[in-house]
Amino acid sequence: MAVYQIILSIVLIVLSVLLSIVILLQQSRQAGLSGAISGATDSFLGKNKGRSADARLAQITKAIAICFFVLALVTSLLLTLLG
Repeated sequence: MAVYQIILSIVLIVLSVLLSIVILLQQSRQAGLSGAISGATDSFLGKNKGRSADARLAQITKAIAICFFVLALVTSLLLTLLG
């Protein structure tokens, strides 16, 4: 195995672990429904804070996912071309 293959494989593994962690950190969309049924009320600041954190996690998820898929394609092309 070439050095670049090992490095790309390690980076892909790290990106996949990061992607899994960021996805698990996000709140589910069903939390609002259970809060509405149980009568829980949220303050204005609490709602906006949650949205900004969720929005930031969503941006991070998109960035890591794009990097992961681009790197996977590049790795596949390199292995095909360089054998």
